[in-house]
Amino acid sequence: MTQQAGYKQFCPVAMAAEVLCPRWTMVLMRELIAGSTRFNDLRRGVPKMSPTLLSQRLKDLEIAGIVEKKPVRTEKGVFAYHLTDAGEDLRPVIEAMGFWGQKWVESRLSLRNLDPSLLMWDMRRNLNPSPLLNERTVIQFLYPELPASKRHWWLVIEPHGEVDLCWADPGFDVDLYATTDLRTMTAIWMGVTTVSAEREKIELVGDATVANTMQTWLGLSPFAIEKKRVA
Repeated sequence: MTQQAGYKQFCPVAMAAEVLCPRWTMVLMRELIAGSTRFNDLRRGVPKMSPTLLSQRLKDLEIAGIVEKKPVRTEKGVFAYHLTDAGEDLRPVIEAMGFWGQKWVESRLSLRNLDPSLLMWDMRRNLNPSPLLNERTVIQFLYPELPASKRHWWLVIEPHGEVDLCWADPGFDVDLYATTDLRTMTAIWMGVTTVSAEREKIELVGDATVANTMQTWLGLSPFAIEKKRVA
């Protein structure tokens, strides 16, 4: 690991904290646990983390024996980061932290930290394609209050279930336009509210079947099943 002051305690909690608690490390672990292995995919999961710091944290995790860097056989010069047994053992730790945050951190505090890139990336990752598998389905999300560069997002769901996220027009016909504000969409994704409860704040134009099944196919946070305990 990078040289740090440390806690200078033999306690396993203190020793684990020295490895896992430097800034961004646990968030990066969340992405690795969620299945991201490529550097660019990890960057999309931590969009506010600089590439330099991301590289350093990955090196730290390698040194700690939590991840291992392996070449991608089909792509020359490309590497992927995989969890070791020690890294896999952190899965219940990361999940427990997520469920604790979902349960006890006040929603108003969570919803101050809005990030369209992270929201859409997580929606893509958790989307349930089952109701949309008859043919390619394209859903365009519009957030009118955001700058032009962050306003338009496209989810492309292929018939075989692959889901792609585009921040530029992919050139396909759009099946559903969903226009809302970022805070409302984030609250729905977090499980704080639902599509039906926020219908006055969401404009859905296009295929009625896609619109009516939005709550079913929408990729929610894996922690959304945990009910809030703080008003």
